[in-house]
Amino acid sequence: MLHPDFVVRLKEHHLMNKPVRNIIFDLGNVVIRIDPDLTLQRFRELGVPDFDAMYTIMKQSAIFDSLDTGKISPQRFRDAIRRHARLPLTDRQIDEAWCAMLLDFPEEHIALLRKLRSSYKLYLLSNTNRIHMDFYLEKLRREKGSSLLPELFDRTFYSHEIGYRKPDRKSFEHVLQTEGLKPAETLFIDDLEHNVAGARRAGIQAYHFPKGSRLSLLFAE
Repeated sequence: MLHPDFVVRLKEHHLMNKPVRNIIFDLGNVVIRIDPDLTLQRFRELGVPDFDAMYTIMKQSAIFDSLDTGKISPQRFRDAIRRHARLPLTDRQIDEAWCAMLLDFPEEHIALLRKLRSSYKLYLLSNTNRIHMDFYLEKLRREKGSSLLPELFDRTFYSHEIGYRKPDRKSFEHVLQTEGLKPAETLFIDDLEHNVAGARRAGIQAYHFPKGSRLSLLFAE
């Protein structure tokens, strides 16, 4: 259940008007740990110029947005990186650098999600792409013995599959309509404020999860 103190905070900020029955989680830095600086570092080590300017979590050039919304294939993305770098980088070098940001899935988060499924419908809504998801699901199979994400959530929604990225209101409406959820009974948790604002525009109760916070503190023991 939601922690009583968390419920009070939501009500004080007029973010809760009905009991929560559904929770939509962001993936990176909420459910799993990520560090985009590691990807920037790896591309610098490969000699790719100005990668920092091309990509940040907050602002991406068109090539990254196109990958995240499934408008281009992973191979077209790799080819674009090679053209920009003017280097004979292999697919593997590009993929390893691009996925360097993807870290671990804390055991306490796995246990928490399993517990929450008895009280809520759980969903995942992530701005991501085929390269990242293929890499991470395989990483989970190696390290945890299972891809886990499909098991922990009633349904997973990835931007490259649905064609919309947060904070686009259509990304949230897609989840609501696909699952038949009432916005006022749905809580969205994300580490980026502009994504939280997008969820609120869709009528969803939403909470900005500060980086470094403990997810378990939002829920009663």
